[in-house]
Amino acid sequence: MTEHILSLITFFPLFGVLLILLTPKRSAEAIRREAFLTSVITFGLSLYPVIRFDRGTYLMQFTESVPWIPTWGIHYSVGVDGISLLLVFLTTLLSMVAVLSSWTAVTLRVKGYMIALLVLETAMLGVFVSTDLFLFYVFWELELIPMFLLIGIWGGGRKLYAAIKFFLYTLSGSVLMLIAILTLYIHSGDPQSFDIQAITQAASGFSPKMQFWVFWALFLGFAFKVPMFPFHTWLPDAHVEAPTAGSVILAGVLLKMGTYGFLRFAIPMCPEMALRPETVKIMMILASTAIIYGALVAMMQRDMKKLVAYSSVSHMGYVMLGIFAYNLQGVSGGILQMFNHGIVTGALFLIVGLIYERRHTRMIADFGGIARVMPIYAALFSIFTLASIGLPGTNGFIGEFLILVGAFTSHYRIAAVVGAFGIILGAAYMLWLYQRVIFNPMVIKENEKLTDLSLREVVTLLPLLVLVFWIGFYPDPFLNMLNASVQHLIEPLQAFQAATGP
Repeated sequence: MTEHILSLITFFPLFGVLLILLTPKRSAEAIRREAFLTSVITFGLSLYPVIRFDRGTYLMQFTESVPWIPTWGIHYSVGVDGISLLLVFLTTLLSMVAVLSSWTAVTLRVKGYMIALLVLETAMLGVFVSTDLFLFYVFWELELIPMFLLIGIWGGGRKLYAAIKFFLYTLSGSVLMLIAILTLYIHSGDPQSFDIQAITQAASGFSPKMQFWVFWALFLGFAFKVPMFPFHTWLPDAHVEAPTAGSVILAGVLLKMGTYGFLRFAIPMCPEMALRPETVKIMMILASTAIIYGALVAMMQRDMKKLVAYSSVSHMGYVMLGIFAYNLQGVSGGILQMFNHGIVTGALFLIVGLIYERRHTRMIADFGGIARVMPIYAALFSIFTLASIGLPGTNGFIGEFLILVGAFTSHYRIAAVVGAFGIILGAAYMLWLYQRVIFNPMVIKENEKLTDLSLREVVTLLPLLVLVFWIGFYPDPFLNMLNASVQHLIEPLQAFQAATGP
């Protein structure tokens, strides 16, 4: 089982797709149960490598490699280290939550909707387990199709505009990334290979000019996905128009594919370019700008979902700040914050979706005083709001604290100061949102008829709630999972930096 566990995890959702295809479309309840059972089993399977993972080594584990197109050096090759395993766990968890959250929210074309969600899960898992660049790119592109359909078919009023904008922006970055991948393949040595480890080793001999072009091509490919400022303009539209489950997956997992790309490819394959003071300065400026810009624009939003969407721009700025600090605290904090952002922002999109199902509006001004009629909802909303702010005792605090420590100990302390100021802005817009929705006077009579969360809705949020406090009070298991992989990533970078100067 160990030998094929990653393949089983990655492709098991397609077994659920097959079951759903064999189920008549009029049997919507049976389709929902099949999709949920599939996602639960996939999540259960993902716990096996999490439990059996050797935290003392940086080497890829649970590896499997089979020749696919051997003439071109292409293999079906998978494996995980601490970084990718954490994201595999996040993907299976949020996919399960997304299916459960769609139980009553989606009533039209349920069959196609659940198929799209499960295919999307396979594509996302494939991105994180691939150790062959060609295979990685196949899964990266595959993800576009189900996400486009989720937004374009089951989205809101401007769904086609948002879906096409998402598709074109992401595809633009993917074309540049493909050029970089082909360049890396051509210069990978003799015989040529798409193997990530072989290319990383060969990259140490690349000329500065080649590293320049490859790094910036990869940068654009991943920057659109994060999305980094100023490549973020597709994100608010996609979030606002996507169904709730689509927003959960988009914020929780898809954005992490971009930051994962920096960690797995752009930085280790082009270390000289990644470590140039000019490059780091650009990254720090873009990350700092995203933190402040995202927070300020979020403060001006009247739509709850759009506010949470812009908060993602700010939070992903913190992730990039940590990654490009190039030290253990910063990079570990950045990766942990990727996971934390998926948990907390995914939960906030669920919170917004639950109230939208009841009132069919997301305008902040349409609410007020709902703590009286929805006390459970108000309590859960408060916890995820405080986690988003980064209150000590919640997961958000651990990630942001490590990022700021890492940034302060780097050569770019101004960026750390900007990040610290961004936390204040984050508290301002999140507490403002909570106060307006939960505690303002109830002036709209329709709000008096609101019903509190059902058992299914509480269960949907429960695993995310557990992780908020687990990481907040005891982050050690998660940081231990990352430690060896992060050390392996930054040690050659720090050695190179010491040899060439800051």
